[in-house]
Amino acid sequence: MALPVALQLYSIRDEMAKDMREALIKVMSMGYDGVEFAGLYGHSASEIKALCAELGLNPISAHVPIDDMVKDPEGVVSTYAEIGCKYIVVPYVIEERRPGGSKFDQTIEDMKMIGEIAKKHGMTLLYHNHDFEFVKIDGKYGLDLIYERVPASLLETEIDTCWAYVAGRDPVETITALKDRVHMIHLKDIKKTAEGKHEGRALGEGEAPVAAVYARAKELGMRMIVESENLNPDGLSEVTRCMNYLRSLEK
Repeated sequence: MALPVALQLYSIRDEMAKDMREALIKVMSMGYDGVEFAGLYGHSASEIKALCAELGLNPISAHVPIDDMVKDPEGVVSTYAEIGCKYIVVPYVIEERRPGGSKFDQTIEDMKMIGEIAKKHGMTLLYHNHDFEFVKIDGKYGLDLIYERVPASLLETEIDTCWAYVAGRDPVETITALKDRVHMIHLKDIKKTAEGKHEGRALGEGEAPVAAVYARAKELGMRMIVESENLNPDGLSEVTRCMNYLRSLEK
């Protein structure tokens, strides 16, 4: 039986590039009920919509670079709307586009524009954080500056709870504080190495408070998406272990 948990397909990007159909069959067999896209690998929207329907996978959302959306906002948004996605996500911004950067004002206007087009197609634009949004600028967190300047009607949030943890924030407190603007969160785990670097781990194999985040997100009715950023060939094994860990929390 599938859990109401989706998978960010970036986690298995090598398998997606080789054979999308086979990769999605494996995602379904692991027990994920939905997917979040990170590229379409040359497939059309109609092909992907049909494949998700055949497999019973919910095409919830998609990560799309902001510059790609700015270049062709109508084309990009309509493609994912045709697939059936309800959300389209700004996954990352370069330093110039970040709060305090030289192109931050332009980023705000770009997100307002994309948010309007998303609304027209029955979708919602989300912003996915890393750790740099939790740096304070003039006494305010960068993430708060974004949400102060773009109204909730045009931009909501997909909190990456692991990046919040890396930034020194309590991810449970973070999703609770932003609960009126959060519909989805990313579940990831991480471990600090002896050299002080952070390395991704399967859920439950690192040091992030995954169990506490999972419990609170369930209480708040937030959609959860598992993601692994590891650049290794262990993607399928890792996301399988992630699902097995979440099932253990349900016992």
